[in-house]
This record gives sequence, C-alpha cells and structure tokens, in this order.
Amino acid sequence: MFVLSVIKDKIPIHPSQFGLPPEQALISELNKKYANRVLHDVGLCICVFDIAEAGEGKVRYGDGFLWYTVVFRLTVFRPFPSEVILAKVKSSDEDGIQLSVGFFEDMWIPLIYLPQPCAFDPNERAYFWLPGSESTSTHDLLDSPVTERMYIDQGEIVRVRVEKDEFYDDEPGPPKASEGVLVNVEARRPPYTVTCSVSEQGLGPVAWWKAAEAAMEEG
Repeated sequence: MFVLSVIKDKIPIHPSQFGLPPEQALISELNKKYANRVLHDVGLCICVFDIAEAGEGKVRYGDGFLWYTVVFRLTVFRPFPSEVILAKVKSSDEDGIQLSVGFFEDMWIPLIYLPQPCAFDPNERAYFWLPGSESTSTHDLLDSPVTERMYIDQGEIVRVRVEKDEFYDDEPGPPKASEGVLVNVEARRPPYTVTCSVSEQGLGPVAWWKAAEAAMEEG
C-alpha cells in the first residue's frame, strides 16, 4: 500500500531557518511542498522518508535563500493491483460505493465489482448481497425479506482487492461559451483514483466473515 519513491529537486531555505541543522530544514520544506500532493504516475505523497543526497547550499542573486539540490525518498500511497487492503465505507449511491482509508477518499467500488446478486436499497442508502438467491432483477431483490440481506453499511470496515488505479491531469480553465451561450463544463476529476472489488470470497465487510468463522467453530 505504501512505497518509497526517489525524487530529485531544488529546495530553497529561508534565512530565518539558517540556525537549524540543514537536514531538518530541508525535510521541513520538502514536507511543505510534497505532503498530501498527488504526483502523476507516482501516487499520493505522505511524507519524506529520508534524504539520500544534498549538495552545498548556494545563494542566488536577489533573494537571499540558500538553494540545495536534494535527492530524497518519499513515502507514497499507491496500492498495487491485486493487493488486499482494509477501508471504510464512506457512502453509497446508484453508481457504486465510495471508500476511505482516512487520509485518502478517492476509492470506489463500481457495480461490476460487487458480489452478485446484489441491489441498492434506496431507503437504507446501502447495497446488500443476497447469497444463494437466483434472482437477478433489482425488483425481485428488493422484494426479498430484509432478514436475508447482507448489507454493506456506511461506516463499515471492508476488505477489498485493488483492481486498478488511474491518474488524471485535468487542467483548470475559464468557462467556455459558444455563440453567447454558456457551455456546461464537466466537473473536474480527482487527480488520482483507486478502483476496488469485493466480488470474491473473503472480501467485503469484515463482520460477514467473522460471523461465518464463528458459525463454523460452533458447528
């Protein structure tokens, strides 16, 4: 789920930080620049892990800063395909389920990666799985007894498998107009998204499988 990425950059140190050890000042500035930032094809930066190399600080004409060329390692959030992780259900709608791991919330379970047969209950705002049912239509599933449904509720801890991740680089720009009529602009996509699945045995709400294990032990 977390990886180390090697980055090279030039970092300025303000004169007010000249009294600090250079490594401490550099790590502070690097974290300000990179923490909680998505780097394209790298992932979500968490924090600096360590500094591998740092040249001598040089003063540029006109600003008074000390500029360092630094090679450092970043702790990056980027789960790999097929990795199994734990996440929390943030919300559900007709398009699927949104997940969160606390510091990152652009994680999704689309309909095709939900256990079948399943349906979205608009009253509960949650999906449910009906194991053993031969029903395939949403109407039939919503007519099923509530006691037989296995819900994926908001706030529940779920075990998911990562299917893929995607990076987007949507450049912001001014609203577009055509012949005096304002054209609707699509909402900007998150810069980094992770698509997950709960369609296999052992995946889904942790409580499902704990209950199954307890039942097997009792049997």
